[in-house]
Amino acid sequence: MFLRTLLAERMKLHHSPVWLAFLIIPILPAVMGTFNYLQNIGILQNQWYSLWTQHTIFTCYFFLPATIGVYCSYLCRLEHSNHNWNAVMTAPVPVSYVYLAKLISASVMVLLTQVWIGMLFVISGRLSGLAAPVPPELPVWLLCGAVGGIVICALQLCVSLIIRSFAVPVGIALIGGVAGLAALAKGYGVWFPYSLLCLGMRANQPGGAMQCSTEQFVLNSIFYLMVCILFAVIWLKKRDVSAG
Repeated sequence: MFLRTLLAERMKLHHSPVWLAFLIIPILPAVMGTFNYLQNIGILQNQWYSLWTQHTIFTCYFFLPATIGVYCSYLCRLEHSNHNWNAVMTAPVPVSYVYLAKLISASVMVLLTQVWIGMLFVISGRLSGLAAPVPPELPVWLLCGAVGGIVICALQLCVSLIIRSFAVPVGIALIGGVAGLAALAKGYGVWFPYSLLCLGMRANQPGGAMQCSTEQFVLNSIFYLMVCILFAVIWLKKRDVSAG
């Protein structure tokens, strides 16, 4: 039953305009970050690591949270149209399956986006004339960033379940990304869900350790995931079908 629910979510993404967002949006911070790096190359002398800070300034705080918001809004758009929640809530499928299938679908999109971001980073570095080897930490940055991105997925899906608008949750994701910057600057990044993406990707100090312990990062990520799953299940169980 769960596999069928997951397949239904996968079918939504097949030939969907979300793939345009997947392809195009990550290119923007890559171009902006590379341009910023080249304009300040006299100051930013740590080569790949300096380039990474410039890429992640735009990716982590602006473009990637908004992109995740787009993924999650799209996954909930069909249910919000033409009272389709009625069909979903009366189907013989546990409500937990509905949310988890959406979360897994969005998470796969985040993982693919991280791979694309990594490829764009390497391409940008080579085009910028960086001849040194690519930082061996890059896969770790991308994987930990994906963990933070999945937390944002879980949160944004809850927002998109409640708010029927497509654009408003995307705006909330963008605001969350900017707020994540403020929380990180104040030293509270590990406790704010939107900051976990920046922490995981080492946006501020790619050459050093994470600003919090790896254990704390993982525990907080799991905590937010569990809270969001629990909230979504309770919300869907109490949802008024006639208002779908």
